[in-house]
Amino acid sequence: MQKRIPAVLMRGGTSKGLFFHERDLPPDPEARDRVILAAYGSPDPYRRQIDGVGGAQSVTSKVAVISPSPSPDYDVVYRFGQVSIDRPIVDYKGNCGNMSSAVGPFAVDEGLVAAVEPVTRVRIHQKNTDKLIIAEVPVRRGKFDPTGDYAIDGVPGTGSRILLRFVDPAGAVTGRLFPTGNRRDRFDIAGLGSVEVSCVDAANPFVFVRAESLGLKGTETEEIERGAEIKSKMEAVRCRAAVVLGITASEEEATRRSQAVPKVAMVAAPRSYPALNGRMIESGDVDLLARMMSMGNLHRTYAVSGAVAAAGAAMIPGTIVNDLLSENARDRGLLRIGHPGGVIEVGAVIESRADEACYREAVLGRTSRRLMEGSVLVPER
Repeated sequence: MQKRIPAVLMRGGTSKGLFFHERDLPPDPEARDRVILAAYGSPDPYRRQIDGVGGAQSVTSKVAVISPSPSPDYDVVYRFGQVSIDRPIVDYKGNCGNMSSAVGPFAVDEGLVAAVEPVTRVRIHQKNTDKLIIAEVPVRRGKFDPTGDYAIDGVPGTGSRILLRFVDPAGAVTGRLFPTGNRRDRFDIAGLGSVEVSCVDAANPFVFVRAESLGLKGTETEEIERGAEIKSKMEAVRCRAAVVLGITASEEEATRRSQAVPKVAMVAAPRSYPALNGRMIESGDVDLLARMMSMGNLHRTYAVSGAVAAAGAAMIPGTIVNDLLSENARDRGLLRIGHPGGVIEVGAVIESRADEACYREAVLGRTSRRLMEGSVLVPER
C-alpha cells in the first residue's frame, strides 16, 4: 500500500521541488526524511531517481517545508532541504535562494498570508539560516500572478517579477561574513599547491577560487562537465574549506555527509563566451565570470545564494572577488555575474566602518510557477 501526502510541485527561479505543509509530514525528523527521500526516489545508486519525482540533478532534487510563523515578526517559516540523489541524506544546512522565490507565491496561494493586490509582501523566516527574506509577490484576484514579461537566464519564457530581499545575509551558517577572520586565505591543496581563496558566508557559505589557479580561463562549461580532474580539484578546495570553516571534522566527511555546504565557485575577470542557449555573452555585459559546483557537478546557471555571497565579496576590498572587478563595478552596488546559462544581477548594500564590513541587504528578481498540486505517493513502509 501507499500513503498519499499533500504536496505542491513548484519552480522557484532555476530550481524546482516539492513544497509541503509541515503539518502534513511526520513530526519525527527521521520519519520525515524517509518520506521525503521516498517521494524523490532517493537513494538511487543509478543516480536517476526513476522511482520518484526527483529529476536526477541537484536543482530538481530540493524540498521546502512551510509552516505559519509563531512570531509576529514573520509570516511563514521555511525549511529548505537538499535531497541527495544517491545517498539517504536530506541536508538542511544552508539555503537555496532560487527555491526561496517560490515560498511567497506558495504562502499566498495556500492562504498562509492575506493576499493584497497588486503586490503582497511576505516575511519569510528562513529556518536553516535563521535569516529574514522579504518576498514581494505579484497578486491578482487573490492569488499569485505568475504572468509577466520578466525573464531570467536559465528558464525559458517570461513571468512576473518576484523581488527578493535577503536582510542581513551575513553569517548564515557560520555566524560570520568572513568565517576564517580573513578576506583571503591560502589553502595547500594536493595537485594544486598553494591556492588563494576567499571564504564568504552570506546566504550560504562559499569558497571562491580564481579560475587561473585551476588552470582555467573562467569561461569553461563543457570542459568542467566532462573534466573529472577539474571537478576533483574544485571538490578538494571545497572540502578543505569545510574543515577550515568548522562545518565538518574531515575532508572525507565533507564529501560523504555535507555535499551541499559549503559551496565552491571559481571566478574570473570578464571576457566573452557563448551561453548554453547559444547567445553570446560579451565581456561588457558582465562584471564577473563565475562557475560553481552543486553536489559535485557543474551548476548550469548560478545559485541565488552564490550571487548574494559573490556580490558581498565583490563590494568589499581585500577579497579575490573584489580584485577582479573594474572600479566602476565596485562603486555601482550592482553585480552582473556571467554564468553558463547567461547573466544574473544582484544588488548589495554594504556598510564599511574602518576594517569592518556590514552586509545590510542583497536584492534580486526571480520568477516562479506552480507546476502541479495534489498528493505525492510514498510506500507505506
